[in-house]
Amino acid sequence: MSDVESVATTALRQVRKIVVAVVGFSVLFVGIAMMVLPGPAVVVIPAGLAILALEFVWARTLLKKFKEKAKAAIGEVSGRKP
Repeated sequence: MSDVESVATTALRQVRKIVVAVVGFSVLFVGIAMMVLPGPAVVVIPAGLAILALEFVWARTLLKKFKEKAKAAIGEVSGRKP
C-alpha cells in the first residue's frame, strides 16, 4: 500500500469515527430528552448506544449492561427468571 493510500485510509477511518460519534450522541441525547418529554426513550437510548458501539468499546459495555438489566426487568415483570 502506498503512502497516499495509507493516509486516505486513516482519514476515512477518522471521518467514520466522527460521523458515528455525532449521529450516536445525537440519538442518545434525544433519547435522554425523551425521558422527560413524550417519546419512546426506552427504544431510542439503546439505539444511540448501538450506533456508538460501532466504534467505541465503552458504548458496547453500556449496551451490554442495558440489555442485561432489561432482561432482568422483563423476567421480573413476567414472573420468571431470565
